[in-house]
Amino acid sequence: MNQPKKQGKRVTSWGPIGAQVAQFRRYAGKTQPVLAADLCISEDKLASIEQGRRPLQMALAVQIDTLLDTKRALEAAVGKVPERERYPVFVQDFVDYEHEAVTLLSYETSVVPGLLQTEEYARAVFDCRYPPVEDETVDDWVQGRMDRQKVWERFKPPRANFILEEAILRRPVGGREVMREQIRRLRDMAQLPCMGLQLMPTDRMPHAGLAGPMVLLETPDHEHLTYVEGQRVSFLIDDPDEVSVMQQKYGMLRSQALSPEESTRLLEQLLGDR
Repeated sequence: MNQPKKQGKRVTSWGPIGAQVAQFRRYAGKTQPVLAADLCISEDKLASIEQGRRPLQMALAVQIDTLLDTKRALEAAVGKVPERERYPVFVQDFVDYEHEAVTLLSYETSVVPGLLQTEEYARAVFDCRYPPVEDETVDDWVQGRMDRQKVWERFKPPRANFILEEAILRRPVGGREVMREQIRRLRDMAQLPCMGLQLMPTDRMPHAGLAGPMVLLETPDHEHLTYVEGQRVSFLIDDPDEVSVMQQKYGMLRSQALSPEESTRLLEQLLGDR
């Protein structure tokens, strides 16, 4: 099973930026414990940033620039970090392909897909992570998710179809009002010419997708890929035989789910019930 772009050690911008933080700290005559206390963060966190093992969030970069009088050097450095590096490592390769996809087929079981989320819903999803992540990390991840949605603003957006389990819409992520706005967003997105949206009834059997979610992509070069994500792991598959199996699964899921028209009516019903 091939996994594109997974070979070798990943090189990111955070190593050089971390080295800058350490250098500025030493120039200012501060030790790690002293600077960490000034910033109201743990010494371990500062050490991880300086070693390049942890991203430097923009808010903290600005704070360090102010404390160490670095003329906004860190703010500028963080601002130049490639967009893909702002995402969790396990999703970065997928985002590269998603950005240029000509077709995109998604089946989701637990949450609304990121490309269809409202900002409030996305924040609520990240707030549910365990162990919890820091607020500034959530801010960056939410912004990254909103940036990904610019794919719909392309001159030729991808031809897309999303199949969502009905149960997703009945889980009040972020509360009733957040969920109501999310359902309204799905209804509106379903009207786009490039978009197909189908809901899978909770009681539907037989069911071809019980093994979990997946995304199928077609690249501009007409290469077909499958992306499968689990608990902090992901697989980007380009083996034709494996991709073919996933395409067969997706085709069966489309036949088992409600039609786009039936799905829109269910969304309207859900909005009317809330």
